Amino acid sequence: MSTPHSRDPLHGITLERIVVELEAHFGWVELGERIRIRCFTHDPSVGSSLKFLRKTPWARTKVEELYVLMKSDLATDERAPE
Repeated sequence: MSTPHSRDPLHGITLERIVVELEAHFGWVELGERIRIRCFTHDPSVGSSLKFLRKTPWARTKVEELYVLMKSDLATDERAPE
């Protein structure tokens, strides 16, 4: 028997991993421009971002949406012929 796969693109991915990958891809400055939240624009760190995002559902949703979009764009780029 095979195990059913989740259709949720965030299944098994921690919020910390999301923040770390977004910061590595965009950097804090661009992250702060894309998502206007203080934890990305004023003395940003992974720790302060996690603390804020865990308490603020609307901000977490925006971060998760950006992460899914980033991953989708990266997958599209990998499939594009050169």
